[in-house]
Amino acid sequence: MDLDARFPAISDLRARARSRVPRFVWEYLDSATGDESVPRRNRAALDAVRFYPSVLHGEVTPDLSAELFGHHHPLPFGAAPLGMSGLIWPGAERMIARAAAAEGLPAGLSTVATRPPEEIGPIAAPHGWFQLYPPRDPEIRADMLTRAREAGFSVLVLTVDVPVPSRRERQTRSGLTIPPKLTPRLVAQMAARPRWSLATARAGLPRLRTLDPYVESSGRGMSSTGHVGYMLRTSPDLDYLRWLRAHWDGPLVVKGVLRAEDAALCEAEGVDAVWVSNHAGRQFDAAPATAEALPAIRAATRLPLVFDGGVEGGLDILRALALGADFVMLGRAWHYAVAALGAEGPGHLIDILRRDLAANMGQLGAARLSDVVVRRV
Repeated sequence: MDLDARFPAISDLRARARSRVPRFVWEYLDSATGDESVPRRNRAALDAVRFYPSVLHGEVTPDLSAELFGHHHPLPFGAAPLGMSGLIWPGAERMIARAAAAEGLPAGLSTVATRPPEEIGPIAAPHGWFQLYPPRDPEIRADMLTRAREAGFSVLVLTVDVPVPSRRERQTRSGLTIPPKLTPRLVAQMAARPRWSLATARAGLPRLRTLDPYVESSGRGMSSTGHVGYMLRTSPDLDYLRWLRAHWDGPLVVKGVLRAEDAALCEAEGVDAVWVSNHAGRQFDAAPATAEALPAIRAATRLPLVFDGGVEGGLDILRALALGADFVMLGRAWHYAVAALGAEGPGHLIDILRRDLAANMGQLGAARLSDVVVRRV
């Protein structure tokens, strides 16, 4: 199959993914919360960023590489962690980590992924990022850090923008529970997507395997926005952050920052990077677009800035970098790729983004990512 001829853009992967997964899976992956205005704002804010093409540079072979935490990455993006990743397609965490590692790119694993750090860490190493939904119990917290470190994860990401469960009304209407409970409604949806269903039957129903050692399974499904992870987690404060800084000896990233003053506070507390994110609109429907918040955060801190929010191609990556980001992480796009093409999907996504970055830098006459200059209209 000529993948580039059939799927030249992320939008093509998205369309195919939607046709291959049950409706409740799609609603989990693609939905936000409230009226779902944040994804629209993310898209509009990125679209508002304009570049002026530059001419008479001769042939340009752009350098697409980026440095972060002392690592040289050949491309300026990676795979963001996504909760219940294996629900989207069985084995998604392994497929994504393997493809990212092959290209020297970071791959994140969520606390509430369907595969444990012991399995994914060795695949993602040395560029694995472990995303921590903060456990309340200090012993559980310490054990998770030990497990992540011993599995080979080099970067710890503290997520701070999920203080309480969000509503995610569209997701709730789909009938999904976590772990999934096979109701007649869900079974009917699964019957309409036999490839996903057969793959899931072979792999087993997804569950939050990282949390298995800490929770006795009751066999009872919970709402998709109030899963068992919320029984363990807390809303972190400065003391919590200081504890993590004292107990994690690698790079520490705070994810979910939208205020410049919060970024400055993180810098003062010894954090190694700030992740500008609105959780793809899945937490708070009144949040600003990340591209809208990014410039003020850039002005407030010298820390490296990681960015996500509405990225749909290489041009959007350039927009984020030009606004002040040092690195870009994508979440949904990797899962569109896996659901669309299985194990071939993540590698093809990397190729799409690489080609798009190079094509747009050619239009700008930019030899390096730092040469990309933004103008707003």
